[in-house]
Amino acid sequence: MPLSLQQRSAYVGSVLGTGGRVVRLDSLADSLLRSMESAAATVSESLFEPVIRLGVTGLARSGKTVFITGLVANLLDRGRMPQLRAAAEGAIRVAWLHPQPDLTLPRFDFETHMAALTGPEPHWPESTRSISELRLSFRVQPGGLLGSMSGPRRVHLDIVDYPGEWLLDLALLDSDFATWAAESLKRMAGRPGADAFLAKAAAVDAAGPHDETLARELADAFAAALQSARRAGFSDCTPGRFLLPGDLAGAPVVTFAPLHAPAAAVRRGSLWREMERRYEGYKREVVRPFFREHFTRIDRQVVLVDALGAIHSGPAAVADMRRVLAEVLAAFRPGRNGWLMRLLAGRRVERILFAATKADRLHHSQHGRLTAIMEAMLREARDRAAFAGAATEAMALSAWRTTIEETRDHNGRRLECVRGVRLKTRREAAFWAGDLPENPMELLSAAGSGEWLAGDYGAMEFVPPGFSPRPGEGPPHIRLDRAAEFLFGDRLR
Repeated sequence: MPLSLQQRSAYVGSVLGTGGRVVRLDSLADSLLRSMESAAATVSESLFEPVIRLGVTGLARSGKTVFITGLVANLLDRGRMPQLRAAAEGAIRVAWLHPQPDLTLPRFDFETHMAALTGPEPHWPESTRSISELRLSFRVQPGGLLGSMSGPRRVHLDIVDYPGEWLLDLALLDSDFATWAAESLKRMAGRPGADAFLAKAAAVDAAGPHDETLARELADAFAAALQSARRAGFSDCTPGRFLLPGDLAGAPVVTFAPLHAPAAAVRRGSLWREMERRYEGYKREVVRPFFREHFTRIDRQVVLVDALGAIHSGPAAVADMRRVLAEVLAAFRPGRNGWLMRLLAGRRVERILFAATKADRLHHSQHGRLTAIMEAMLREARDRAAFAGAATEAMALSAWRTTIEETRDHNGRRLECVRGVRLKTRREAAFWAGDLPENPMELLSAAGSGEWLAGDYGAMEFVPPGFSPRPGEGPPHIRLDRAAEFLFGDRLR
């Protein structure tokens, strides 16, 4: 039975007496007892009520909130999940939402998001801007002889939702300020909305004395440039807290920017030294704690990607996404960071799914090509990251289907279209998005240029359709059951 803090104090005091030294030993005893209780709880969960921790993250505009909402809804009512074997074979007897174990994390607001998507006037829910968690519990009947003898058991799925920009921040741990600044300035050249910041950075004397007003102006201009790049379809927009600062807004730890390196050595008190100090503080106080407290506990991971948006934005956005996928895989690579591996203590992510979302904007005849593009990106990312470890897979899916398909004749050509209610006009319309290339390398080639999605693709923003499910059925989707089977289906049988 766990001891209360008062009982621990009384026990230590009775053995060692009173005084300043006892207070310190009491603190140590309390810490040790908490560690033992935590270890006991972990063993209990592993043996009797296994826990799967699924990390869900997404790059810009990938639909992370909708993915989690659609996944949970279809796990609660599994009529549309035939490719999740545990559902199809009846191994899952019942599923329900359970209070989450981590009392310090915000709960993913599933009910509010479902109400937005299924209410009288369906609309897309607000994006989550920080980390959150949701526990979904299953009563599962294991298969085989031993399973029939043991009876049903509980399995918990803890879904951890966090911004993709936070994951990309891991790459900062390998760079000092000078290296990061040079690479950031080079990467921003030519990006939409970056000119104002680049001009300001070029005019600054980094070796001059630090001025807080100037530092804030630089940081604000840098953050605005990152926001512009994100809206233009670029994926690498780090540091992530510049886009989603939360309660760090205005703090010195997010008030820095890349500068051109001074020609000569700089002294203490200079703008360069202060920016360097804040950059190192960002890594130490923001990036490392996230990976230590959350990232290192994840078993399975899905990375959502708006690949269609990048393709429509053009070759520069596609090239940026290719590089980002390599950095994401590098974050999961065993042995990349000594401190990270020490924290993992032998644990690592076992499976990673890279999912191209919004597949419902394309006719199903194009889904194979979209998946092939994702697979080609993933192969290259694996090579560039020298990755070996978790099982990986690429897939095209839609967590909440908004369109139906139809074929139309246009100027003597048969066009395979999708039809839905436009977000802007609230009127129904049919669209042909254009053809993706049969050979993914036509799109991924550095010299590649051209239009793989028709100009109308930019207008293909649809509202969620009215949803009146039959008993036992979740919302319509595309391949969400296949994604669930890959990510955690093996743990539900």
